[in-house]
Amino acid sequence: MSEKFKGWVILELMGHRRLGGYLTEQELGGVNFLRLEIPPAGKWKAATQLYSAASVYCITPTTKTIATACARSNHAAPIHRWELPPATREDQVQDE
Repeated sequence: MSEKFKGWVILELMGHRRLGGYLTEQELGGVNFLRLEIPPAGKWKAATQLYSAASVYCITPTTKTIATACARSNHAAPIHRWELPPATREDQVQDE
């Protein structure tokens, strides 16, 4: 039986993305995923992303300092504005 990996890494994905963060394993719906906790960097807030092992090209264990520097220069936005439909008046009204 092997221990589950936990630690700071640079995660390289098949889509040619490099992300830095703290990596653990998580089961969701009976399927194992790699959970990457991406630290806040500049204008980006902290983020959590789950990846299947099949999408991973390389995992490089590293230090927190190096992983954070990688996150700062390669932070992945969860969604881009152009992916969203135009805002309506109802979207702009806040519940009190």
